[in-house]
Amino acid sequence: MAGLQNFTPTPLDLTVHSQSRVLEISYSDGANFRIPFELMRVYSPSAEVQGHGPGQEVLQTGKRGVELAALDPVGNYAVQPRFSDGHESGIFSWDYLYFLGSQQEKLWADYNTRLDAAGVARDTPMIDNAAHSCANH
Repeated sequence: MAGLQNFTPTPLDLTVHSQSRVLEISYSDGANFRIPFELMRVYSPSAEVQGHGPGQEVLQTGKRGVELAALDPVGNYAVQPRFSDGHESGIFSWDYLYFLGSQQEKLWADYNTRLDAAGVARDTPMIDNAAHSCANH
């Protein structure tokens, strides 16, 4: 299946904690992660965030307070979150959620480095470049 490796542990339980804004996920190998919605949003696997190739990533800002409006199953291999900011195009496979959960410290550090390099703060509102560029065509 797309996005699911043969060796990927499978989730046993997913719990959305709306108040603390984390997705708790327990895997068959005993791993348990609490993934902040903000981390999921800024590292969404969607083309809107990742771009269509290396170097085309779109730095996400202003997502600290993002909430999970819904979490829809995608077959037996993934979920598709719908975030309160309207983003709903990322499909999070079990292995991608495992990656986010197991690499949180490194991902937060990388995110902060990218913010610093761009000269923006974590809570800086996003500028909708897609809407501006589409309006000109």
